[in-house]
Amino acid sequence: MDGILLINKPAGYTSHDIVGIVRKKLHTKKVGHCGTLDPDATGVLVVCVNKATKAIQFLMSDSKIYRATLSLGKSTDTYDASGKVLEEKEIGEISKEQVEGVLNSFLGHSKQKPPIYSAIKVNGKKLYEYARNGEEVEIKERDIEIMMIQLISFDKNEIVFDVKCSKGTYIRSLCVDIAKKLGYPGHMSHLTRIVSGDFSLEKCYTLEDLQQDRYKLLSVDEALDSYPKIILKDPTVVYHGKMIKSDLTGQVAICDANKHVLAIYESNGEGYLKNVRGLW
Repeated sequence: MDGILLINKPAGYTSHDIVGIVRKKLHTKKVGHCGTLDPDATGVLVVCVNKATKAIQFLMSDSKIYRATLSLGKSTDTYDASGKVLEEKEIGEISKEQVEGVLNSFLGHSKQKPPIYSAIKVNGKKLYEYARNGEEVEIKERDIEIMMIQLISFDKNEIVFDVKCSKGTYIRSLCVDIAKKLGYPGHMSHLTRIVSGDFSLEKCYTLEDLQQDRYKLLSVDEALDSYPKIILKDPTVVYHGKMIKSDLTGQVAICDANKHVLAIYESNGEGYLKNVRGLW
């Protein structure tokens, strides 16, 4: 059994927990996932099974859409509801226009400092290990992009918004930065990934669906359908690792006459495509 399983991850499970559940259900050890979700977060988790694990790197979308809830008036060391409270402040009058103005100020390219409680490695050690040991460490800012940010609801101390962002963006940090611009401490109280690349929450299965056999695996061909394609009459070109002359740029799906994806090729910048990974 090969393919891509779209899971609506519930809160309380790590992404690795979900992989373990899928392994047990499908009786295979060859299972991987694309894009980690924090245990408290919910939503789209792309899980690849058996031969489909070869496609993981091509399903790691450069952009994702989240629905986040920001709670104003209280900051935590983890930037979310699970952490130790660091500061509290009574909420004054804030208008919807103020909130929308602050949200819109984050559109575009910017620098972001990841939270100390994260799995980013510095000098071979994860940041949360420094935090747990009470050690000081320099956290470097990272380049991020916010392509869309939209207010969904606002009720005194709770702001719900949707955000489309680049890979590597920490929504916890974004929530804290939004709160600071509004003049208050804050933390992310809830997060749902509603879109990951071409995969939306509406197409995902729950763990109950999985246990009750109410699910369907996507084929690699279906999962990579949005990629530009080249159809080859002679697939031995791919098997022999030869380059393909083409004006296409970026990554391209190379298919046989039946439109089955054989490999992902990438432009070399000189009018040719070279093999990145075989998927047969």
